[in-house]
Parts: sequence; C-alpha cells; structure tokens
Amino acid sequence: MTPPQRRRRYPSQAPEEPEPKPVGEGNGKRPPERLYVVAGPDGERADLDLVALIVARADPPPSATPEQTAILRLSAAPISVAELSAYLSLPFSVMTVLLTEMMSAELVQARAPIVRQALPDRSLLEAVMHGLQRL
Repeated sequence: MTPPQRRRRYPSQAPEEPEPKPVGEGNGKRPPERLYVVAGPDGERADLDLVALIVARADPPPSATPEQTAILRLSAAPISVAELSAYLSLPFSVMTVLLTEMMSAELVQARAPIVRQALPDRSLLEAVMHGLQRL
C-alpha cells in the first residue's frame, strides 16, 4: 500500500513524478511477512503488561528467527514491551506471543515495572518548597 500523495489545487506546468511501485514488484525486495507467520500459531500467552521490563538471559541461538534475535539484542539492558513493540514495528499481540515463546525457552526474563510510592515523602516536599521560597 502506497502512502497518500498530496495534490496541489492548481497543478503547475512541471511534469508529474511517476507513481512509486508497490513493495515486491520489480525492485528486488521481498514483501513483508504476514503477522501470523512471524508469531506462529496462536497458543498460550504470558500475562505481560505494556510496561513490563524484558531482560535477555542468553545469546541468540542459531535457530532463532530474525525477530527473536532483534529482541535479544535490544533487551541486553531492561526494556519495556511497549518499546520493543515500537522498535520492531510489531503489534503488542504479536510481541506477547514472541515473548511467551522466548520465556518458555528461557531466553528472556520478564520483570515487573518499578513501583513508585503512592505518596512522596513529606520531608522531601517541604525541603523542595523551602528551597523554592528562598529563590
């Protein structure tokens, strides 16, 4: 699918550009994979949240798919599921299927996000307030 093109209200006399060819037609690139091919059969899914942190536990095995290899490289440091989904341009549902498979193979570990205290420390707030008043 090609992106929409802007059209001028009053076209100039300049020659129009040719329409771009869709991906996969004569330019040597393969069409993108369907999401069910990337995620595999829809099986069980781990109960992951968008803000759950994913950490790699092992290097990518030779049998890993390109998506799994990318996930393992990105998750060398803790990274959220939402960030992984955005970096790889995959929907959250596909990401949860991939991460569930990787968690069962013990390639990644999911951690709960850091929980902040419900209320900040009163003495800290008072110190900030007094500091601002001195300015």
